[in-house]
Amino acid sequence: MQSAGGSAGQARPLFGGALSAVVPQGATDISDLREIPDNQEVFAHAHTDQSLIVELVEYQAQVADQDAARYHFEDIASSNKALEHGASGGTSVVALPRSQLSLSECSSAWMLTGTQCVSKFNEEARNTVVLHLGLFRLPQFSTDVLVTFNDPQIVSPESSSATAVGPHSDRWTVQDFQRLLQTLTLHNPGLFG
Repeated sequence: MQSAGGSAGQARPLFGGALSAVVPQGATDISDLREIPDNQEVFAHAHTDQSLIVELVEYQAQVADQDAARYHFEDIASSNKALEHGASGGTSVVALPRSQLSLSECSSAWMLTGTQCVSKFNEEARNTVVLHLGLFRLPQFSTDVLVTFNDPQIVSPESSSATAVGPHSDRWTVQDFQRLLQTLTLHNPGLFG
């Protein structure tokens, strides 16, 4: 993975400082606007409908490492009531070399890219979103850390997101997402209980 161009950026504390990562500049912390579950950190782009979510979920021991990213992608699709899960031909999964990651505690790390057709706020209108998912497996803590980057590509004119998506030059990139994955760092394992 290549680092994003430009300035190095500052690591942002996550989960009260137990984790940290470089989040793209100008990201809005959604917890400042509304309540977010304790197992999530959610950031939104100020001018687009892009979002980044860092989520702590239960380690799925019954799922092999190489299948775990797809398992979580399908779980997200189900939660989103996605019309198209992207499971056949629409997703690619690659192992992330641990030597390029700051989260050395993970047993393996994976990145998946797929597409989902979802509605926002249970609207009828459906938007096509490219979902980039990073997965860090931490069996010693019974935890999988999911990092998702939601990047809307086709937005229905009837969607509440219709005015948020446009040709903004400052859209987040896959390189911004990869930088977050590379810089995710554990500072306090007490986070996992």
